Amino acid sequence: VSTDAIGPAETQLERLLRQRHRLRSSEDDDFIIRSPTQMVDAQREAGQVMTTLLASIASVSLLVGGIGIMNIMLVSVTERTKEIGLRKALGARRVDILLQFLTESALLSLIGGVLGIGLGWLIATVVGRIAAASNTPFTPTVSLGSIILATVFSTAIGLFFGIYPANRASRLEPVDALRFE
Repeated sequence: VSTDAIGPAETQLERLLRQRHRLRSSEDDDFIIRSPTQMVDAQREAGQVMTTLLASIASVSLLVGGIGIMNIMLVSVTERTKEIGLRKALGARRVDILLQFLTESALLSLIGGVLGIGLGWLIATVVGRIAAASNTPFTPTVSLGSIILATVFSTAIGLFFGIYPANRASRLEPVDALRFE
C-alpha cells in the first residue's frame, strides 16, 4: 500500500462511518480517523520535544558543572598563592602558571566526564537488563563516538571555565603573592 492511497481510503472510510452512524455532516461526527502519517508525525514531534528537553537539561548541567570547576580552581589559586609567588620568584613564566592551572581544570573535568560516562554506561546496562527481563524489544547502546564526544566536551568545558582562574593565577606578582596571608 502506497502513501498515495491513504487520502482516498480516509475519505471512503469517513463516508462509510457517516452512513452507518446515520450522520448528516462532518460537524456531527462521533468518530476520529487518524492516518498512519499523523501517528508518525506525532511520534516525531514527541521525539523532538524530548530531544530539546534533554538538551536543555544537559546544557544547564554543563553550565553548573563548569561554574563548579571554576569555583574549585579559584579556591585552589587562593590557597596556593604563596606557591605561585615562589614559583614566579624562582623564574616560572606567566605561561607556565597559566598552563599548570589550565591542565588542572581540564584534568578535573576529564575525571568528572569519565565518571559520568561510567555512570551512563551502568544505567544503560541496567535499563537493558530490565527491558530484557520484561520482554521489551529495547536494547540501549553506548557508542564509541558518544564516549569520545563526551570526553572531549567535558575536557573543553574544563578548559573554558578554567581560563579565568588560570589567568588570575598567572597575573599574580611574586612580591604580593609571597606577602599573602
